[in-house]
Amino acid sequence: MARVNKVLIVGGGIGGLSLASGLRNRGIEVELVEVKKEWTVYGVGIIQQCNVIRAMAQLGLVDRILEAGFAYENMGLYTAAGELLRMLPGARAAGPEYPANLGISRLALHQVLSTTAVEKGTTIRLGLTVEHLEQDPDGVEVLFTDGTRGRYDLVVGADGLYSKVRSMVFGKELKPRFTGQSVFRHNFPRPPEVDHLVVCYGKNHNAGLCPLSKDLMYMFLTSSEPGNPRMPEDQLAELMRERLMEFGGLLGRLREQITDPKQVVYKPMEVIFVPEPWYRGRVVLMGDAAHAMTPHLSQGAGMAVEDAVVLSELLAEVAPVEALLSRFMQRRYERCKFIVESSIQIGDWEMQGAPQTDRSALVKKMMEVTAQPI
Repeated sequence: MARVNKVLIVGGGIGGLSLASGLRNRGIEVELVEVKKEWTVYGVGIIQQCNVIRAMAQLGLVDRILEAGFAYENMGLYTAAGELLRMLPGARAAGPEYPANLGISRLALHQVLSTTAVEKGTTIRLGLTVEHLEQDPDGVEVLFTDGTRGRYDLVVGADGLYSKVRSMVFGKELKPRFTGQSVFRHNFPRPPEVDHLVVCYGKNHNAGLCPLSKDLMYMFLTSSEPGNPRMPEDQLAELMRERLMEFGGLLGRLREQITDPKQVVYKPMEVIFVPEPWYRGRVVLMGDAAHAMTPHLSQGAGMAVEDAVVLSELLAEVAPVEALLSRFMQRRYERCKFIVESSIQIGDWEMQGAPQTDRSALVKKMMEVTAQPI
């Protein structure tokens, strides 16, 4: 019975890069292909909760991640006027020496993950992806879009919401759906009082602030956008200000500083949850390719990093690949399903104007679940 010795990762996002480091830690040869020719990242900032801090520690990445971001302990739930409803303490799931949570810019996170993966010996090829896959009992023959070929013990589809690997192996009928909401984001200088995650519940929207560094934070705003209308890029600042009108306090003061549409990042919320199993033979999906969710619980990237931890642990064992991937599903499916469904539920409640208490209770439940070991 042969051990998995060579893995192809399709996609160089958070999940794929985390998996690359995890596999290299165990001496497994890794090739990673990324369709972008210029390895840029889109977005503003990202929230790493206690389970992600723990997962990064398990992958040997936590110290670098902490150096690049802003550590904090608590999540504050506020009214639209800025009045504190409840402060939820975070759990130090990675151990007492590590913080409960971290805010970090997407660019800083990408730089840490990509640099570390290269240092650990990952072969990275940009500007190409998979053109064709052909499996046999012992491996996968891969034809790439540049005409080159390779053979691997396992192929991992970490290529995101619109995964080409998923379409090729699982069928084109599995497609993301728009939830009815979108999210606006914008960076600001960080004042001293924003030393925790700020979440403000409005009647029609949800907004908040997350610290990213000593000097930087970002604002997020979720909004109902029936029909997924096209938003003119030159009007994004005006549109974000309009949707922030119900918020007072610090959010209200910051609202008037949103004037440059180029500084606003806008993204419709799209989700997909692939029925189990997430593998076919020697091809497996992870991260957004398998379970893309809304940002309401700040766990999309976290679930991808947890996938990386579990896959890298299992693939180091000597066992049939199907048995290893079956165990991957046992450890990941229900946990990811709960997070995906809970994220969507909070978005639905926002659009329905549900009581703040319902949303707060589900957030608290999510924190309890994710603090548990994977």
